Amino acid sequence: MNEALETRVSAMLAREVRPEVVRQAQVLGEEAGALAVLFYGSNLRTGSLEGVLDYYALLPGPAETGLWPRVSYREWDDAGTGERLRAKFAEMSLAKFAEAASGRSLDTTIWARFVQPSAMVWAKDEAAAAAVREAIAEAARTAARLAAALGPAKGQPDDYWKALFRATYRAELRVEAPGRENSILAANPAHFDGLLRAALVSAGVPFRDDGGHIAPQIEPGERRAILNWWNKRRRLGKALNAARLVRANSTFAGAPQYIAWKIERHTGVAVEVTPWREKHPLLAAPGVLWKVWRSRRKPG
Repeated sequence: MNEALETRVSAMLAREVRPEVVRQAQVLGEEAGALAVLFYGSNLRTGSLEGVLDYYALLPGPAETGLWPRVSYREWDDAGTGERLRAKFAEMSLAKFAEAASGRSLDTTIWARFVQPSAMVWAKDEAAAAAVREAIAEAARTAARLAAALGPAKGQPDDYWKALFRATYRAELRVEAPGRENSILAANPAHFDGLLRAALVSAGVPFRDDGGHIAPQIEPGERRAILNWWNKRRRLGKALNAARLVRANSTFAGAPQYIAWKIERHTGVAVEVTPWREKHPLLAAPGVLWKVWRSRRKPG
């Protein structure tokens, strides 16, 4: 990392979060035997505990093969306040996270997600924390290289970030409305202010800078190499996402509780998670949907 990017990444990951989030992350991290836990998503920005809190637990050991991460859903009452907290908890090795952040895997989700804000809310030790900081910096460098190759010959930094996020959203199996890239930048202006310049310098990508606009100076051969790297991942993006969704259907720990919470949140209909429904979620689905339909048809 160059000094500017190192300073930015360290400050971002050390940002203050709610004590409930820290307590939850510590419990989750210690239970998983993790090296560190990252907190991200809209709740990081708003400070709210409503909805589902999003965590990534980074584990020791070699990089995984096959599909990852493992995802689970948890609910419990906070030890300090008694408030009911809900978490979606992804687990993967720190080695795989670093590999994906650097662009060495076929994945597009890690570097595109973690060039956006996150916080390291728990770490086992300083060595683990330092490795996470370097991986997040790698995510910024990977994203900045592609942004420079996809963006205009000359433009404002936001033009390059928009080109990047438009491309990555199209490559993944998502239902995001058009213009999602604008809302990412609008929601996090301080985070992205100056980030592209720092990341390009750290990545060794030359550019002209007139203060308000930049003009990447990428050699044609290097640009082709970056775009070839991206096109390979773009072509596989939707298939990889679909495979992960199929896998999650059978491996998402706590999925029945998560679905029951989502149904009640969106319809107001409480669904009891019985042992049979937990063991046979697909068989239980028609009965649950029938209950929701009947409940919503009852006169108020």
